[in-house]
Amino acid sequence: ADVETEVAAAGVPKKRTFKKFSFRGVDLDALLDMSTDELVKLFPARARRRFQRGLKRKPMALIKKLRKAKREAPPGEKPEPVRTHLRNMIIVPEMIGSIIGVYNGK
Repeated sequence: ADVETEVAAAGVPKKRTFKKFSFRGVDLDALLDMSTDELVKLFPARARRRFQRGLKRKPMALIKKLRKAKREAPPGEKPEPVRTHLRNMIIVPEMIGSIIGVYNGK
């Protein structure tokens, strides 16, 4: 508490730290480098089962659209939101940084 008051009193703006993403103790960089098989081993049983049965056409199309939106975004800018009805899509590390608009019935 003393350090925070000293920094505030000095008038020095506190550096903003970005959120460090991790899943089950593995950081985002390591997750992105993992193969799908290694990644699936970290998932809970329901997600493992879904991946073992294979991703269908619609979830694969969503991932392709997210890749395209990220690729077309200027560096340092947020990508365009990708709209979808897929509420039950499993979030994979590749999706981090993308914006997804999920249809909620309105």
